[in-house]
Formats: sequence, C-alpha cells, structure tokens
Amino acid sequence: MLFFLQHGYRVIAHERRGTDAPQTSDGHDMDHYADDLAALTAHLDLQDAVHVGHSTGGEVMHYLARHGESRAAKAVLISAVPPLMVQTDANPGGLPKKVFDELQALLAANRSEFYRALASGPFYGFNRPGVGPSEAITENWWRQGMLGGAKAHYDGIVAFSQTDFTEDLKKITAPVLVMHGDDDQIVPYADSGPLSAKLVQNGTLKTYQGFPHGMPTTEAKTINADQLAFLQS
Repeated sequence: MLFFLQHGYRVIAHERRGTDAPQTSDGHDMDHYADDLAALTAHLDLQDAVHVGHSTGGEVMHYLARHGESRAAKAVLISAVPPLMVQTDANPGGLPKKVFDELQALLAANRSEFYRALASGPFYGFNRPGVGPSEAITENWWRQGMLGGAKAHYDGIVAFSQTDFTEDLKKITAPVLVMHGDDDQIVPYADSGPLSAKLVQNGTLKTYQGFPHGMPTTEAKTINADQLAFLQS
C-alpha cells in the first residue's frame, strides 16, 4: 500500500467482514463480500478504481460481475481463488472437497496452531528447501488472523473453495492482470491463474517461476513493479 501511495495513488484497504471489523455471525459468503465492497465504493464515490484481490480477494470478480464496472477501470488478481478451487465433474483439476473439510476441522480444533503452521509453512513457501523462514512475517500473519472471527474464517473456507466464478469472469470487460506463482501451495497454479486469464474478456497472465502464494509479501519488489506497470499502461 505504501508503495502505491508513494507513486501518487489513493490507496484504500477494504476490510472484509469478519476480519477485524465488528464481528457478524452470518454473511460470510461471496455475495455478501461483493455487496459489502459495493457499499464501500458507493459510500466513497470511487471512480476509475483499480481493484486488487489477493487469494480470497478474488471476490473482486464477483463484485464486478454482480454490481457492474461503472466505477472500475482495471482489476488485478494475485494468487487468487477463481475460477473454482474445489473438484467437481466440471472442474476435474480442482482439489477434493475433503481437503477443505480438513482445513475447517483444523481451524475449529485449534485456530492459533493452524494459522501458525500455515504461515510458517506453505503460505509463504517457507517449507521449501533452501528458503529461509521469516519469524516476523509468520507472526504478523498469525496476528492478523487471530484478530478475525472464528466463525467468519470457518465459513470463509467454504466461500473461497466452493464459489464458482466462471460466469463472473466471462462478464468482465475491464483489463485484468492475473498474477500467479507456479509454486503456489495454497491455490494451485494450473487450475486457477491460467484459466482466469482466459475466461475474462481482456486478461493478461503473468506467471512467476517458484513464487509462493504469499508472493505480494516475499516478492514485493517484483509484484509491486509489475502492478504499477499495469496501472500505468
């Protein structure tokens, strides 16, 4: 955020319900996520906005398809969940539903340990040979996670894994930059980034060799520069 602020952009951090805002027991689904974002953009009267969604932030595609592109200029997907994560007959390359059922079980059993293990391992690729882990990054990810609501996070696993964005993506006419690392252990590359870039009407795919899911943090210099080039194009 500071990088783009220093380059003259107004930068707004949208806080999804259930993260650190007043907690709600319901509405933890893509429809509500998109509607919340629409309410924010209307309240701030945003025009020509560039929506950047990392991971579950793929909700920006649902927002644009559901509420239209009149306030938006471009969009960026980074390691994002669209088109569909879970395996179905129509999406044979997806992950089996039991994978996400197990994530919910781990979260419910001990959320603190679950977040710690995720951040210190596959999220940032710290479990890869020769990759030095960052205690500061791990602890900050854990801190942010624990500020959120357990119910929101539990339900959110269903939201990000079972929402099919295929028809949403087909509707998007604005330029979309799709950025994805081919060593993403959270949202596997082959069934996400390349498919999203093909489904949108004006998509550009940038593939990053060896980059992890959390590449906006670990590879910030590269990711920021490529986003800036897209914004200025």
